[in-house]
Amino acid sequence: MQQQKKAYLFGLSAVLAWSTVATAFKISLAYLTPAQLVLYASAASLMSLLLILAVQGRLGELPAAFAAHWRRSLLLGAVNPFIYYLVLFQAYSLLPAQEAQAINYTWALTMTLLAVPLLKQPLRGQDALAALVCYLGVLIIGTRGAPFSLNFSNLTGVLFALGSTLLWAGYWIFNARDTREPVIGLTLNFALALPLVLVWCALTGELRPVDLQGLAGAAYVGALEMGFTFVLWLSAMKLTQSTARIANLIFLSPVLSLVFIATFVGEPILRSTLVGLAFILGGLLLQKLPQKTAATC
Repeated sequence: MQQQKKAYLFGLSAVLAWSTVATAFKISLAYLTPAQLVLYASAASLMSLLLILAVQGRLGELPAAFAAHWRRSLLLGAVNPFIYYLVLFQAYSLLPAQEAQAINYTWALTMTLLAVPLLKQPLRGQDALAALVCYLGVLIIGTRGAPFSLNFSNLTGVLFALGSTLLWAGYWIFNARDTREPVIGLTLNFALALPLVLVWCALTGELRPVDLQGLAGAAYVGALEMGFTFVLWLSAMKLTQSTARIANLIFLSPVLSLVFIATFVGEPILRSTLVGLAFILGGLLLQKLPQKTAATC
């Protein structure tokens, strides 16, 4: 019971931290371009992960892990954090935070759909229905409550947001076969991705002085979204007696996120966002419902 209480504490702490990142993204992007935010947030995340390993006395494991897995680390690091966050932050720069974060929550369903061609898993009727419900929610959000008009408030931003779900879902599908220890693996991903981000910023003219407010925002994003929170969530999943109980805590995040967005970003929360988010969460819940099996004699 004591372990379960700790699991809830770690899980709720992670959810609370993740609930603030949409706000942090939007505020940081007022001072930084998407590429700059990826660069400085990735650097902050790498430092936080190295600090975690130092506290755990495990920094010495990195050289051997790098020698054995540098190709995988480079490939996965190119996807996350480099390309994924570049696309995600572009979505946040084009859309209101409330819309970008709501659409981003469809990634779990996207992973199920990608598993059909990539892992040859069958698509259940329940999953297909969940997809229709979720993407109707995206349509409601993207058209500001007029889904049948197909008149998107910012189609490019919506496409970037949906593209980010493809990248994130694909990353976790391939990451499922990763034999590296999670914190070591994530640290190597960021260590090898950082030079890629640096080269990208140099080629696109993004290496220029930035405001301290932007650096502070990037440090918060890197530590919370990409670093410490990941370890909190892993700890919760290891301690819990029921993975489902902890996993279901994530449904609190989009609701809390809207509160933070309204309070700190100052966005009036649109009715279309609330309705669309309800469809998205409803679709995700529908996907998680246990499927009835035929009785056997």
